[in-house]
Amino acid sequence: MATISRSAIKELIKKKFKANITKNGVDELARILELEAKRISSFAVQNAKRSKRDKVTRSDIRQYAIKGK
Repeated sequence: MATISRSAIKELIKKKFKANITKNGVDELARILELEAKRISSFAVQNAKRSKRDKVTRSDIRQYAIKGK
């Protein structure tokens, strides 16, 4: 299982969509979210380094969405 908590995913699905999700569904969604988070993080870190910074900013993360990577 990914490091994203099952309870957080269940709560998100319940609040946003008023639906339940199976344990396997939670695990799969967590795995996919973790993979995407790794891609975003990698992009954001490289973006910060190009700007000669040691810290990732909100802007670095938003650039991922803007560039459509």
